[in-house]
Formats: sequence, structure tokens, C-alpha cells
Amino acid sequence: MMNNIPGTKGLSKKEIVDTLLREEYGYLPSRPTSVSATVIERDERFVAGKAVMTKISLNCKADFGEFSFPVYCVCPKSANPSPAFIHINFRDLVPDVYQPIEEIVDLGYGVLTVCYEDVSTDDGDFTNGLAGVVYPDGKRGDTDCGKIGLWAWAVMAVMDYAVTLPEIDASRISVVGHSRLGKTALLAGALDERFYCAFSNDSGCCGASLSRNNTGENIHQIYKTFPFWFIPGFEKYAHNEDALPFDQHWLIAANVPHKVYVASAKEDSWACPENEYAACVLASEYYEDVGLVGFVRESDTLTDGALCHAGNIGYHIREGIHYLSRRDWQLYIKYLNF
Repeated sequence: MMNNIPGTKGLSKKEIVDTLLREEYGYLPSRPTSVSATVIERDERFVAGKAVMTKISLNCKADFGEFSFPVYCVCPKSANPSPAFIHINFRDLVPDVYQPIEEIVDLGYGVLTVCYEDVSTDDGDFTNGLAGVVYPDGKRGDTDCGKIGLWAWAVMAVMDYAVTLPEIDASRISVVGHSRLGKTALLAGALDERFYCAFSNDSGCCGASLSRNNTGENIHQIYKTFPFWFIPGFEKYAHNEDALPFDQHWLIAANVPHKVYVASAKEDSWACPENEYAACVLASEYYEDVGLVGFVRESDTLTDGALCHAGNIGYHIREGIHYLSRRDWQLYIKYLNF
């Protein structure tokens, strides 16, 4: 394990989160003062009649103005409220290649889905969607959030709505995202303690993977391609990771007090599974320091087929490439039901 990484011992969660926002992701807009739903369409016989699918426009009011975006809500037909996922996805599709919705429903879970580009486009344009409301001139300050922060804001707004649904168990709502949206899920989980678990799938650099000694994508590469995800000043850590006053295990640790889960894929070297696993090991100390069971594992280094489900930090590595697969969903639900 690397020994030049800033630890979290003695820090408050507020200090950890503030460092992450100030140095990497930027500060988010103020939370909605109210949310309401306008029904766009409703299917009472979704997935062979086993669930109800409702597409809504989620209308959010905040001190900076108003913003609306579409959300799909799929709730199993059950006598009791169902646990659920908020899935921030790449496409406006239900089901989707990243979301085997009938299988998820069969396993007893609901899903609320938002397409990330319905919130704001995945580029440097800050004049559209939520960005256009929050930054009216299309420009942001030095510590204002980039797109990852805006997508996380939307996830938390969906949570505001989800907890009001009688079909959903408000105490068992988790957030899940893949790749850049896995980074988003971890950030949303760190900022919103209402989540039951935050699932990060193949989130890699600036997500679950440590930045120091990363053999996959590094800060220089990610910032050169996606500067709009972060604060402008994050560039100073390109080729300069040892100067970071934190590392990505802080983001995992900031999910205290709820559960957090990191998933890797064997062939996804760009996300550096070894560093994703190492971040879980380091984050475990913070969970333990606050009196929670952290990362229960057999080894401090990644082993073939690692599956860690016993603690408040979960992990698995599966066969295959960078993808959110049925196997990932199955293991997420297995962990939740552990």
C-alpha cells in the first residue's frame, strides 16, 4: 500500500467534503426548496404487468430559479413498499443495455432513472439545461461545480421526489452510476446521507480509483479531455498528483454513515481496478474510526475474483470490459440483501 497518501484520521466529514468540493468537483447549487411531478405517460402493465412505469417531469424550485427534467419511475406491484435505485444513465431509455429492468423488478427493486444529458450536456457548454439556469451568462466562478456536480444535484433532487412515493421504501433507496456517472453517484452519496448505498461502477480516475501511482487514466488525461467536469483549478494537479491534499479514498469515506460499493472489471485497465480496490482499503479506516464496519476483505491488495460483501464498503471485480452489466446489478442486489 502506498504510504504518501493523505489520511482522513481526525477529520470531520465536513472537512473531507469541503476539500473535495474546493479542490476537485466544485460547490453545487443550492438544493431545491420544493419538487413536484407532472405525469407525461403511465404504463400500468409494464414488464408483463409486474410493475408500473411512470414518466414524469420533475419540477424543481430553488433560490436560483426553476428547472425541470424527465425521470422514469418503475415500481414493482407489491403489497409493501419496495427498495429502489436511482440510476443516472447515459440514455433516455427504460429498459436499457445498462439496465435490465425486468430482472431488477423480479428481484423486488424499483428504479428511478434520469438521463444525464437531460440535466446538462456532457461538454463545456454551460448555457443549457441546469447549467443555463444556475450560470445565466454561461460562466462559472473558480469554485463553482462542473458537470459532475450538476448531475449529482439532479440525483439528489430525484431523491427528494423518491422519498415521497408510497410505493418506495424511503429508507432503502440507493444511487448507481457507471463510469463518469459512477463518479457522480459517489459524489451524490457523499453529499446526501439519505441514500442507503452509493454504487460506483467502473468509475476510475477521479471516481473510486486513487490518483497516485495510477496505471490507468491520470489527472492530466482526464482534465485535458473533460475539464468541464471539474473546477478550473483542478488542472494544477495534472502530472502533480503527489501535491493533492487528498486522494479518491476521501470520496468513498465521505459516504459515511451509509453504505458504499465499488465495482471493477478485469479488462478495464483504464479505470485501474488495483487502485479502486486500494481506495476501499484506505477508506475503511474512516468508517472504522466512526464506529462502523468498513471494508471486510481477505487481502489488502486486489486478488482475482475479489467479492467483499460483509462490510459497509462493498466491492467486486468481474470478468469483462468497461460496462454496467447484468452481473453487476445481480451483485449489487445480492449485497443489499446480504
